[in-house]
Parts: sequence; structure tokens; C-alpha cells
Amino acid sequence: MPQNGWLLALLIIPLMGAGICAFIPDRIAKMWALVVSLLAAGVGIALASQLDWSGQTELRWGSGADNPFALESIRFGLKLGTDTVSMWLVLLTVFLMPLAIAASFESITDRAKQYYAWMLLLMAAMLGVFVARDLLLFYVFFELTLVPMFFIIGIWGGPERRYAAAKFFLFTFAGSVFTLAVVIFLGANQNNPGGFELSSAVRFAQSLPAPTRFWIFLGLLAGFAVKVPLFPVHTWLPLAHTEAPTAGSVILAGLLLKLGTYGLYKLAIPLGLIGQPGLIKQLAVFVAVLCLIGIIYGALAAWVQRDIKKVVAYSSVCHLGFCVLGLMALNVIGVSGSVLYMINHGLSTGAMFLVIGMIYDRFHTRDIDELSGLAKRMPIMACFFVFFVLSSIGLPGLNGFVSEFTTILGAFTADHLGPKFGAVAALGIILGAVYMLHMTARVIFGPLKFPQSDHAGHTAHGDAHGQADEGQKASPGHDGLRMDLGFREIAILVPIAIAVIVLGVQPNLVLKTIDPPVRAMTQSQTVEMNSAVAQAREISN
Repeated sequence: MPQNGWLLALLIIPLMGAGICAFIPDRIAKMWALVVSLLAAGVGIALASQLDWSGQTELRWGSGADNPFALESIRFGLKLGTDTVSMWLVLLTVFLMPLAIAASFESITDRAKQYYAWMLLLMAAMLGVFVARDLLLFYVFFELTLVPMFFIIGIWGGPERRYAAAKFFLFTFAGSVFTLAVVIFLGANQNNPGGFELSSAVRFAQSLPAPTRFWIFLGLLAGFAVKVPLFPVHTWLPLAHTEAPTAGSVILAGLLLKLGTYGLYKLAIPLGLIGQPGLIKQLAVFVAVLCLIGIIYGALAAWVQRDIKKVVAYSSVCHLGFCVLGLMALNVIGVSGSVLYMINHGLSTGAMFLVIGMIYDRFHTRDIDELSGLAKRMPIMACFFVFFVLSSIGLPGLNGFVSEFTTILGAFTADHLGPKFGAVAALGIILGAVYMLHMTARVIFGPLKFPQSDHAGHTAHGDAHGQADEGQKASPGHDGLRMDLGFREIAILVPIAIAVIVLGVQPNLVLKTIDPPVRAMTQSQTVEMNSAVAQAREISN
């Protein structure tokens, strides 16, 4: 297989950019970070142009004997590769990261060079997860994402930033310890030259007895479920979202959560479930039940929140429940829908956090009780807000609809799940529409109300009827009452809106390209399940 140097460049550019950014003046750090992220985006596009989108082959680097980064003593090497599934997640990363950096230009003024350096390092780590083809390398990049996000939340976050950062770090790190144990077990017990390479690890795991694979799956699940996050290990997410700066919330929801679902797709299911129909009833159904609990619980919890950010944060618990439910269906339609859901959730929820950040920049509050009728003063913002809400709740014609439909259909048609799982998940869609539209009705429509600042710098909240004086102007230089979106903010949101429409109208742009790897992953499972069903029927007869 030909070696593709663009894969190595995809990691080196943000890594070198982060190192340089840490030592340049604050005043140019933001433009440097934006340029570096755009260069990485260019490399991602170059990779996409060279990939065989029919899904028959991968782009690889470092798989030969001349790998300069190989450690023969532990059979470890910098082995990179990408198929159509991971390529879509790479493109999502290089698409959202420049937008998140641009959204930070006005809100991040303190220690800017450190902030943008951490953002670029986080970009490199996330890209490394998606292109790693060595099990140990995957784990290294997976854990590396903790460090930049810990500092981004802990330094530039809200009032409870240190507690939120510590909780985020401890939850994820504690779960990853079990994943590390699985990685060490697989690497230590393989006798082939492949060592930690993913393909050889999967072949080795599928030769192990069912009880061993049971524990392999649980160990991987412990690490990935926290990152997703699945119920009941989701409690770090609402606080982390609330306290993180706007760009941190965008990357956390749009990309970091996908590391967990991608890990389940790439490692946990092939290593622990595929080819073992006896484990389906014990594990896949168990995880699917956790997904349903998370879907319903997340929707009900979001409904009663006062903070707009927390509403969207709990919606992520709900949405990622759909995503993992599609994976646990273990059929082509469910897994394909799950991969599509990863992309669509990253777009819709990332955009929601961007719009919420733009509201917070003006009013310095996210309290639903203090905001109302903003469409009267911010019609452009209101259009984007409503548009992305409709995308999030799965309006037909926008990107979220096909994702939700296919994941539910996958669960509905799976022999080990069935109509009951599909029906409960469908109820989650209804509840999702209720809480998102309830928030929209209060914040965007209704009587005009928002915090204002008088000339003495104190906050006022409108008249006795709860309506703000539309004639009152902000004091010069105060941005709290700067109304509708500016050119930079519109330029950030428009590309995401276009992507939402394109994937809503043409979901086959993704589904056709990911079908071959998804079908290859689920094919052996389908054969084994059909064989098990046939044997059960023979016994019953």
C-alpha cells in the first residue's frame, strides 16, 4: 500500500504551530492559530482528494519496515491511516477548529498565546485519534486530548472552572485506566509481528474465548462510555460545558465526544462483540438500555434547566444516546446512521454553542429567565438560532433527521433489540423537540427582555412588566448591548448552516462512502447472528 506523507503532515502542522504559538506575542497569536488551523484544513482536503471514496482501500503511512518512529522492543510504531469513516471525522475536525478559533478572537484577551497553543495541540491530538492505526498510539492520542481541554476549561472558563476541569479530567482518566489495561493485555499476548496494530489486534481478539472478550469489551467500554458520555457517567458533561469558554464548548460537543463513539466503533465492537453472538444479549442489550435511559433522562433534565448552555449540554447526553444505540444495533443501517450522527451532531450542537456564546458576549448571562424576545433586536441571530434548533431536533430536510431515523430503524430491526427499543428512542425525539422549542420560545420570542447596563455600569433588567426599553442605548464602548451579529460572526455560522442543509438534502454524500467499511465490520456479525438464529429454530422444531 503506498505511503501518504499528508497523513504525517496533518499531525505535524498543528503540533509545530502549537509550539511556535506558545512563544509569540499575544497580539498575533490568534491570527497565527487561525492560519495554522486553515493549513491543517488544507492538508485534510488534500487527503480527502486522494482517498478512494468507494471504501475499498485506505491511505496509510508508517506501515513499512522503514518507519523512523518505530520502537521494535515493544512492537510500537507511528502507524497512520484513514478510511472513509475516519476521513469524515478528520474533515469535521479541520472544519470546526478554525471556526472555533475565530469565535475566540474577542472573548479571549488574557494569556492569548497559551490559549491558542492549547487549541492547536488539542487539534493535533484529536486528529491523531482518528488517523492512528496502532492501538497504543490510539490510546496515547486519546489521553493527550485531556491535557489541552483541562487547561482550556480550568484557565479560561467560568466561575467554577477549576472544579469543572478537575471533574472532567478525573472522570475521563479513571475510565481510561481500564482501557489501558486492555491495550497492555492485547499487546503483551500477541505473538505476531503486527504488535499493537489495530488490524492484528482485532484478528487476535476474535480468536480469544468469549469470557476473555467479555472483559475486553467492558474495559474498552469503561473508557469510551465516559468520553461519550453514557448514563450514568455523564455528570461531568453539563458542568464542563457550562464553565468552558465558547470555543471549548464547541470542540467538546462537536469533536471530543466523538472520540468515545469512534472508539466504540473502531475498537470496542470489533474487539469485543463482532463474531460472538452469545455476547450480544449480555452486553449490547445492556449498553442499549443505558442509551435509552440517557435519551429520556437527558431530555427531561434539559427541559427544566435555566441556563441555555446546560439545555444544549443535556441535549448532547440525549443525542449521543441515539448515536451509541445505532452502534449497538450491530447492523448496517444502525451503524451507518450512528457514523452520520457523529458528523451531524458535531455540526448542529457546535453551532448552537457558537450562537449561545455570541449571546453571552452581549448580555453576559445565559439565564433563560433574564432573556426574552431577542428576535426583536437581533433578527439575524434569531434566524441562526431557530435554524440550528430545528437541525438539532431532526426537522426533515435538515441534517439531523436522517441520522435519528436510521439509528432508530437500526435498533427497531435488530434481532437482539427490536421494536421496544425503537419506540422508546422515538419518544426521546418527541421530548427533544419539546425542550428545544420551549427554550426557543422563551429566549427568541415573547416580550423583549434582557439585562442592560446603565452609565454607572450597573445592570438593569427592564421595566416592571419585564420588557426592556427598546430606545435605551448602551454606554459608549460597552459591548453588552451591541445588538445583532457582525460580519465575523455571520461568516463563522454560514459555513455550518450550508453543511447542515447539504447533509440534510444529500445524506448519501456520507452514507454511500461509509457503507463498505461499515458493511465489512458488521458482515461477520450478521453471519454469526443468522447462524445462531437458525440453530435456535432447529432446536425448537
